[in-house]
Amino acid sequence: MDKAAEAGRKGQDVRSDCWIKITPKNTGGIQLNSNSKVGALFGKSIEKLVRDGLDFFGIINASVEFEDRGALPFVIMARLECAVRRLNLDNGKEWLPEIRECCSYETTRERFRRSRLYLPGNEAKFMLNAGLHKPDGLILDLEDSVAPSEKDAAQLMVRNALRQVDFYGAERMVRINQISQGLDDLKYIAPHNVHVILIPKCESGDQVRQVDAEIESLLKQKNLNHKILYMPIVESALGAIKAYEIASASPNVVALTIGLEDYTADIGTQRTLEGKESFWARSQVVNAARAAGVQPIDTVFSDVTDMDGLRESVYEAKSLGFDGKGCIHPRQIQVINESFAPQEIEIDKAKKIVLAFEKAESKGLGVVSLGSKMIDPPVVKRALQTIKLALDTGKLEPNWREGGEHHG
Repeated sequence: MDKAAEAGRKGQDVRSDCWIKITPKNTGGIQLNSNSKVGALFGKSIEKLVRDGLDFFGIINASVEFEDRGALPFVIMARLECAVRRLNLDNGKEWLPEIRECCSYETTRERFRRSRLYLPGNEAKFMLNAGLHKPDGLILDLEDSVAPSEKDAAQLMVRNALRQVDFYGAERMVRINQISQGLDDLKYIAPHNVHVILIPKCESGDQVRQVDAEIESLLKQKNLNHKILYMPIVESALGAIKAYEIASASPNVVALTIGLEDYTADIGTQRTLEGKESFWARSQVVNAARAAGVQPIDTVFSDVTDMDGLRESVYEAKSLGFDGKGCIHPRQIQVINESFAPQEIEIDKAKKIVLAFEKAESKGLGVVSLGSKMIDPPVVKRALQTIKLALDTGKLEPNWREGGEHHG
């Protein structure tokens, strides 16, 4: 029997994906049997793309079965390359789609990370329009949402998505696999305009530094020098104990978050809505993040139908000191973003502090006071952040210094 390899998904329920099976032959050229849902419109261009890919990898004799369910070119390219790699015929080559202009924007350390939406890294259908829901960040996941047998396929899909999918301004994040498997993921994402890498089940500063060293090496090989930020995830008792070590392990750490499903399993209990079992760990993450000067980000809320429960969960997270929360469904994004917005009393207090600070600064005073109270620099910094968030969420007019009102 001829050696063959396949990749992708097929069937009537599949959308925005494709399936390909390649059986190399000794002679006969390329025999392509293609069936596309959009064949009437794009059949010829799709077949040309498949043939171009085979030619790129030097496959000149093969029987090829191809079933398309509305896959975009970058998806077809990922699936074809995966099948070729499973045949060990890629010869170390990467078949890369062009980088679209909409994928080339940068990020900053200071940007808001209120909401981050997890997307399975091997499912193109979830990626294509996710940015329209306006999360602060989109996470292409290579870890828990990907079956072990599909890890190689997800690496290629995520790599191509980073080069092609419009995130509509959202921060471009990838959750790699647990160290050391995750180090292999980096070559598929570090050179391709990722903003933030999530490091799962992180238990030491050394694991962060391993990521640092590997990324530095990869970028040097590609002659690239863009900055990549990290968000380690605390998911165990040891990780919680070492939270500050993790948060301060690299200047590239920008946030620290917690995953409660794995954490509660690790300490031998069940996760509850009340959350007594995780209060210490969450507080540990908040304090470690603040001490290290990075953002503390809360875990996901797992009931995607309970919007009232989600809102209360965000208020509780905010009261503990968290700046953001994870999402597992787009419908959670708006509730999270709105609930992290500052309340009227917070905005009023921040306005007074900022105006007092600016007045003192204009007079060259080294001490800022509000009434009879001295205002410390961290208080001013927090007030400025509140003003920025109020402006971003439309709760404060840009001309607020000239009497512009905020919106309750």
